[in-house]
Amino acid sequence: MNSPSEIRTIGVLTGGGDAPGLNAVLRAVVRRAMHDRIRVLGIHHGWRGLIEGKIEPLTRYSISGILPRGGTIIGTSRINPLEKDPKFERIRHNWEKFGLDAIIVVGGEGTLSASLDVWRNGFPLVGVPKTIDNDLRGTDYTFGFDTAVSIAAEALDRLHSTAESHDRVMVVEVMGRHAGWIAAAAGIAGGADIVLVPEHPFRLSKICEIINQRKKMGRFFSIIVVAEDAHPHSDEWFLTEEEEKTVYQHTRMGGIGEILGRKIEEKTGIATRVSILGYIQRGGTPTAFDRILATRLGIKAVDMILDGEFGKMAAIRGTKMVSVPLAEAISGVKPLDEELYRAAQVFFG
Repeated sequence: MNSPSEIRTIGVLTGGGDAPGLNAVLRAVVRRAMHDRIRVLGIHHGWRGLIEGKIEPLTRYSISGILPRGGTIIGTSRINPLEKDPKFERIRHNWEKFGLDAIIVVGGEGTLSASLDVWRNGFPLVGVPKTIDNDLRGTDYTFGFDTAVSIAAEALDRLHSTAESHDRVMVVEVMGRHAGWIAAAAGIAGGADIVLVPEHPFRLSKICEIINQRKKMGRFFSIIVVAEDAHPHSDEWFLTEEEEKTVYQHTRMGGIGEILGRKIEEKTGIATRVSILGYIQRGGTPTAFDRILATRLGIKAVDMILDGEFGKMAAIRGTKMVSVPLAEAISGVKPLDEELYRAAQVFFG
């Protein structure tokens, strides 16, 4: 493998679920690399492209106009190169075939976990954190999170008018696999009356108590935000075994909102409607914050390659770009900041 001073060709791939800001990273990588006359190759559909050799140059022309676009122009997938039989020989073959000196891997916990093992097997690479859930350790924020929160907050704004007009309870399910960052932030921004997150198991009796108390105060509607991995407290567990298996699948969560909505209507007698935002949270145009963050991360990733900081991830701490070991980034889910949750709790009821 070449030394940092001999870097001439960099590959870049995007893995896992899509997130607003991916194209901003690609644009930044290409533009930063151009300053050192480094060629950038786009690896299509995540690790699959490196295994199958689906690789092509990214040029100033190919990245023109992509900054505000959602998704990723090089595609993504959840392929893990280490599943079943490791694909190191195929990776090495295409690495040499396309003259790669290093690669940038943009992804979440799953993609970066694979990256760590690939790096340990002799392939120079750096990571860029990507998840709308904002649950990766080592970085204060991940791009895509701000956009997801903004979309959820706008949905809450719109649902308020319907809830108030019809004296209804609105349950809004948002993404958040194992962490309540989106739910808490969107709940604060969108004026939710109750926010339910994975870090704090909820009691149905307490939820209904708040709703009924609001009704006594002349507030005949309520807005409840629930993260897809929020759980009932064990002493008030109300899901059947089948419902539990369906809602809390590791690969595909969702459905707690529907069940909760039915239970609330049964207990309070108040008409309750459910809105599951789903994939709409991670599609479309990224916010200005996410465009800037993604751009800075892309530039930092190229700088890290030139400095020989392989096996690390670009990150933001405070207002500064830093590099952190990949092992730290994937060491576990970053739970919701308790101070943020306490801020949401102030407005319960």
